[in-house]
Amino acid sequence: MTAMKALLNPQLSFIPISSLCAGKSPNWTPNHHIGTLFNLHSKNLGLRIGSRTCFTARAVLESATIDQFGLSESDIRNPAVSSTYRSSELPKPNQTVLDAQARVCTGPTQTKPLSEEQATKVLDTILKSARGELKDEEEVSKAQMGAFFAGMTIRANAFPEATQWSEGERRAMNTFWPLLVRALPPDVIFIADPEGSIIGAGSSIGPRFVGNSSSEMRLVGALREVLAGGHLGFEEVQGVLRDVLPLKMDNDDAIPSGVSESLLSAFLIGQRMNRETDRELKAYCLAFDDELGPPPVADVRSLTHYGEPYDGNTRFFRSTLFVAAVRSCYGESCLLHGVEWLPPKGGITEEQMLKFMGANTNLSPLQAKTLIEDEEVGFAYVSQREARPSLYSLISLREHIKKRPPLATTEKVQQFVRARGKEAIVSGFYHEGYEEPLLMLMKRRGVHAGLVVKGEEGALSMTTRSRSLNSSKGLPVNYCSGFRAAGLGVSEVDGVSLESFSLEVNAKDYGIEPTDTPRTDRSVTKNIELGLAALHGKKGPAYDRIILNAGMVDHLLGCDGAEDISVALDRAREAIDSGRALKRLLNYIKNSKKVQK
Repeated sequence: MTAMKALLNPQLSFIPISSLCAGKSPNWTPNHHIGTLFNLHSKNLGLRIGSRTCFTARAVLESATIDQFGLSESDIRNPAVSSTYRSSELPKPNQTVLDAQARVCTGPTQTKPLSEEQATKVLDTILKSARGELKDEEEVSKAQMGAFFAGMTIRANAFPEATQWSEGERRAMNTFWPLLVRALPPDVIFIADPEGSIIGAGSSIGPRFVGNSSSEMRLVGALREVLAGGHLGFEEVQGVLRDVLPLKMDNDDAIPSGVSESLLSAFLIGQRMNRETDRELKAYCLAFDDELGPPPVADVRSLTHYGEPYDGNTRFFRSTLFVAAVRSCYGESCLLHGVEWLPPKGGITEEQMLKFMGANTNLSPLQAKTLIEDEEVGFAYVSQREARPSLYSLISLREHIKKRPPLATTEKVQQFVRARGKEAIVSGFYHEGYEEPLLMLMKRRGVHAGLVVKGEEGALSMTTRSRSLNSSKGLPVNYCSGFRAAGLGVSEVDGVSLESFSLEVNAKDYGIEPTDTPRTDRSVTKNIELGLAALHGKKGPAYDRIILNAGMVDHLLGCDGAEDISVALDRAREAIDSGRALKRLLNYIKNSKKVQK
């Protein structure tokens, strides 16, 4: 109780939130729908303006036990660790094959061929699973088989010599293929040898395979091109996605119109391995825009869409939620979106933090619009689960694919709510070469400004640390590139003149002393502790990072009143030091539970 009050009341001494768990069993916290960690009432929200501004709030921690709620062990989570937010209902992939997928299901230059010993172990595992000799977590899913064999096929057909099959892989495949072809289902055989020509003892199954339903037939036709290293048109990709999603999981009662997970996983990882074209990325980005009808339009003068990587942060402080609370104080409305948990990283997400703090994380886009328009709030979070159920249905499949599919890029460039005023999109990236496709998608969205940031872990937050002298080749952390509306620009989108820019942001240039980014190491509570302490005005690395990312984004997007960077940074500081940013966050927690459907 005292620890939570300290987080929400600057007049109390600060006690780390981790102390809440002291003396508890590791899994003491109830599931996300059991109780509310912050019980906030309007009468508890107050702001006294004067020579010493302060904010007071009462936080009631409902320390419920298993017995009180009649919960089973499966209903209990440890909110301090992001990995525990993975649903226990999701089947786990086979680790041996998953490790191999990490090596062979990647790009033409990143792929690492397997040794004969490694390939033998993987193929033997797949064979045993196909024969029914492995159970539960040891079983190799059809999605894993599809991804692994798609990677092997594309490497054989289209990759440069250095990342094609090793001699060891070829010897292992020649040994196991006569056994595999008698044990694997036809769809997996098709993926492994679509033309019957890759493996010495070819099979006629691949060339003759057409699928088992109308949806599969379309997917198989597209997949033949992908497995050969080719590319597809915009309408072809959209047609496949709309045919096969939402995914219906394979089981004994599978719906006839469903598609094999092996085929879909092969399609998704295959397109990423071939490095998607602009038209393919646009198809993924726009395919389900009208899934729930036209997006609601918020009556605000400015709205920024934040596209953080959906799989979260595993090492460093994730600040965007707190930045949104700051920017909302001076009329820069924000919309965050994501999921609770997603592979491959399974890191800290905004949904985990909001759920832990007691906010409603099941908001529809229409409810989010209401909160964005709320003068006491000004920002909102929407889960992909509520806005794009078709894409959300792929979470389990994505874990079994191992590597990130094209959706990992395009889901960051979404507009679940629109605005009557100006709109901007901010997104993070890690791998060089994806900054331009992201900006292309933002321009395709027709926004007034767009920004991509190479942040730590591929997130969109700029860091305050100094650039390492031993930094790797390529674009540095804090590299930013984007476009914004301008009176005279070099390009034009939908009648709006745009100017492009790129720079490396150095916090020291703006009077912020270099500091290392705070570590969170998957701790949701540590991330919340850092963010709330900063919103209290506690000076330090987290505070500086929030200030930098609020003011710098205002400036780079061309927001009103942010032409001078120092003025933009001071405006962000004032939003925190006055207590207004903290109040906005607490208002969001309270109002999100009251918003009408």
